Amino acid sequence: MIKLIMCLTRRADLSREQFLDYWLNQHGPFFMENASKMRTKRYLQDHTLDSPLNTMMRDSRGMMPEFDGVAEVWFDSEEDLVEAMSSAEGQAFSAALLKDEGNFVDHSRSSAFLVREHDF
Repeated sequence: MIKLIMCLTRRADLSREQFLDYWLNQHGPFFMENASKMRTKRYLQDHTLDSPLNTMMRDSRGMMPEFDGVAEVWFDSEEDLVEAMSSAEGQAFSAALLKDEGNFVDHSRSSAFLVREHDF
């Protein structure tokens, strides 16, 4: 399996609470209603905690500010994802997802990449 990781930063005009609320209650259900169009096996939202521990860990390492959240999307393989994204249905859903993300995500300060997990 492979996983798409999306490290998300909210739009500047949204509070953290507005971002998380939209992502959880609007975008998440929209994604799940259509997940089969992209052959998604699992979808997970990781909401960043508002905790002084995050600041401490980040500052002690000289790291950039944390993202507002991380989306994890599992697929059987890269080939399966490419096939899904190449279909008319997959392309339409990808366009709809991108449009909806514009309601809460600042794409210019976010990131997306594919990974493969390694258990230890």
